[in-house]
Amino acid sequence: MNTGDTAFVLVSAALVFIMTPGLAFFYGGLGRRKNVINNMMASVFILGLGIVLWFAFGYSLSFSGNSFGVIGGLSDVFLAGQGLDAPSPYAENLPFLVFVIFQMMFALITPAIITGAVAGRMKFKALFIFIAVWSFLVYYPLAHMVWGSGGLLGADGLGSIDFAGGNVVHISSGVSGLVLCLLLGKRQGYEHTSYRIHNVPFVVLGMALLWFGWFGFNAGSALGANALAGHAFMTTALATAAGLLSWMLIDVVRKRKPNLISSCTGVVVGLVAITPGAGFVPVWAAFIIGLSAGPVCYYGIILIKQKLKIDDALDAFGCHGIGGIWGGLMTGVFADPSINGASGLWFGNPSQFFAQIGGILASIAIAVVGTIICVYVTKAFTELRVSRRDELVGLDASQHGENAYPSFNGLD
Repeated sequence: MNTGDTAFVLVSAALVFIMTPGLAFFYGGLGRRKNVINNMMASVFILGLGIVLWFAFGYSLSFSGNSFGVIGGLSDVFLAGQGLDAPSPYAENLPFLVFVIFQMMFALITPAIITGAVAGRMKFKALFIFIAVWSFLVYYPLAHMVWGSGGLLGADGLGSIDFAGGNVVHISSGVSGLVLCLLLGKRQGYEHTSYRIHNVPFVVLGMALLWFGWFGFNAGSALGANALAGHAFMTTALATAAGLLSWMLIDVVRKRKPNLISSCTGVVVGLVAITPGAGFVPVWAAFIIGLSAGPVCYYGIILIKQKLKIDDALDAFGCHGIGGIWGGLMTGVFADPSINGASGLWFGNPSQFFAQIGGILASIAIAVVGTIICVYVTKAFTELRVSRRDELVGLDASQHGENAYPSFNGLD
């Protein structure tokens, strides 16, 4: 084991942790004033639930043993039987618990992304049950299939590559959010009420925390303080900057003015798109991936919200689902064998591109089927949606009995 690598991965884990509170600010600022507490609480409660579930069952089901390439085993339930100095079977340079901690942070941010799709209308009790069940039926199996030893979609199976979570984190959460918001229905007055963002500084703060944490998200996935980590850091920075600039350019062309909220969205899209390929593609390709992800997601969101009238409230699918799919495909195009062994279409290996398509389609199918099952399980305990009155009053008051701004008495 290596003390430098251990320190680096622990710091990276802390950076990934801060992404979930960052998402709380991002979603809290994007929503309506009467729902800001509910939007933020949707991320905060996952910090508690996600850590407990990961300790109890999540790590074991994701990374311990293998059953048909679909799910892990129960040998590490409650992290039993592992000594303090035991090395991780996935990274011999790291102690067992350090790898557990790093992966635990991914299990927190992923379900939190889903909550943006259903903001403003889902009962908190239903959301709590749904996230718990979803972790077992979607996240843990998919993490095993992509990253686990013997996984059906990863190196031991289909051969799809996903450096830091394009399939596992972004496609799974984005697609699940889309399915859930379709089953839940639109917010009251969705087609007749203009979209109002209540706190732009919250959005900027959330974006900054997400970008900051994402360096640990991607660079830390090298699982060591090494050249690959530096490469992933640089590709992450460049793709994100390109995503920001491309989104600004679209706004200037379409609306004649750059928009701060849109620019923050462009940052998130750039981050999402580079995630699967951060440790596989060359630096110049990261620029192309980020630059192209801007218009792909920009017009994808327009298609979803304006043309199809789907109420993806805070663009969870528009940013994470579409961005994750695009990033996964571009990884299959630009993966450079001199960086991390994988060779993409650009470097003469079309089979990797088709493996990426297969991995993406499988991830979508798992997310769709798993989400539908989770909805039915949740409905056995409670209704999914708040009442019409509670929605109009606001979920801060109806679900939590709180007001983010005590001097404010309106419903906006």
